[in-house]
Amino acid sequence: EVQLVESGGGLVQAGGSLRLSCIASGFTFDNYAKVWFRQAPGKEREGVSWISTSDGHTFYADSVKGRFTISSDNAKNTVYLQMNSLKPEDTAVYYCALSPTKGVGTLSPDNADYWGQGTQVTVSS
Repeated sequence: EVQLVESGGGLVQAGGSLRLSCIASGFTFDNYAKVWFRQAPGKEREGVSWISTSDGHTFYADSVKGRFTISSDNAKNTVYLQMNSLKPEDTAVYYCALSPTKGVGTLSPDNADYWGQGTQVTVSS
C-alpha cells in the first residue's frame, strides 16, 4: 500500500521559512516523480514543484522559483520542500503526491496517482 505522510506545516510570519517533509512507502521510490501541490481556500489545487529522485531533476512553478527548494533523501524515502521568504499568498494546504510523468504535465493534479493527507501552511502578514 502506498503511503505518503507530510509534516512540517505551521504558522509563520511573512519572510519566514518552513521545511515540509514527505515520507513515502509502499512503492519503488524512483519510479515516480515526487510532487508538491498546494490548495488555498477557494482556489484550485496547483503544482508547486517536483523532483525526479532517479536523476535529481527538479522543476518549480514560477510563483515559487527562487524561494522554494525541493530535495530528497533517497535512503530515507523522504522528500523535502524548503520554503523561504514566505508570503501570505503561500498560505495553503500542501500535499505530497506521486506522478508517473516526469516532464510536461507533472505539475497537473490530474496526473498524480497518489496523495498524502496534506499539511497546513499559514503565513501571516
